[in-house]
Amino acid sequence: MDRKQKTEVNEDVSIDGTLPHQISAPDFKNSTRSMQKPFVNEHGVVIGDSFYNSHESPLNQWSTETDPSVMSGDKWVHPTNDIGWNTAENKGLLEDKPPKGVPFMHPTHDVSIGKD
Repeated sequence: MDRKQKTEVNEDVSIDGTLPHQISAPDFKNSTRSMQKPFVNEHGVVIGDSFYNSHESPLNQWSTETDPSVMSGDKWVHPTNDIGWNTAENKGLLEDKPPKGVPFMHPTHDVSIGKD
């Protein structure tokens, strides 16, 4: 399929508000938040389908001329199917508990280490 034609994803990778294929995955079924379907970013890469590999991905076409910044930004992060949901802080969001800190609570240490 041509990258420019690939703009919509109809697959739903969730079952009853959960992602059972991921260990410690969040449970959205009793939350005021709802799971969102995968989407196709501007590079033609499906984000949020849990396959994490796409022919269109810059990672599969990497060269010394590739600018690493092409792989940064929100266009690469799915709002509800992301490893970040495995943290206690983000799971609290599903219960409508406000965060106790701010995003990126420590500037030099990965506070989510060992959560994936």
